[in-house]
Order: sequence, then structure tokens, then C-alpha cells
Amino acid sequence: MRIRKGDTVQVLSGKHRGKQGKVMIAIPEQGKVVVDGANMAKRSSKPRGQTMQGGIIDKDMPLPVSAVAIVCPNDGATRIGMRIDDTGRKIRICRKCGAEL
Repeated sequence: MRIRKGDTVQVLSGKHRGKQGKVMIAIPEQGKVVVDGANMAKRSSKPRGQTMQGGIIDKDMPLPVSAVAIVCPNDGATRIGMRIDDTGRKIRICRKCGAEL
């Protein structure tokens, strides 16, 4: 999975299509990511302890990684390519302009 925590991504499909946000959690075992502000669901919660209130809360739900694209600062939503630098490290690059991500 080439998308990591902290990347800025754009949602490509579903009712949140076009929304941009940061990846808060990446779940490579399931091939899913949680994007801040996209794919929100209402969940009921019981009050727990003295300070926590119960009620209906908004919860960020996971999206399939195939439904999001990384955002390049120059080109917008793009695919990710890989390149090996001089020291042998893999570097993620933008497929449109070739810039490092």
C-alpha cells in the first residue's frame, strides 16, 4: 500500500467524491484508510464514567485505498510511482510531473 498516514488525499468515488483530507489511520492488512472529514457515520454511544456524555456522535469510517488518490502540490490528484535513488532507498514520485511526494 503506497498511501501512508499524514498524506493528503482526494476521494475518487462514493458520496464524498472530491473531498480532500489527511490520512489519519492506514490499515494495510485490510487495504483501507481513514480520511479526516470523509466517510462520516452517525453512531450512538452510551455515557461511560463521570465526564463522558452519551448521544449521537460522528465517527470517521475506513475507505478502500482504491477509492482515494494522493494529491500532488503541483498537479492535484495523481497516481504514485516508485523510483530508487543513489543510496538504494525507494522514493514515491508523482506520475504526472515526477516530483517527490
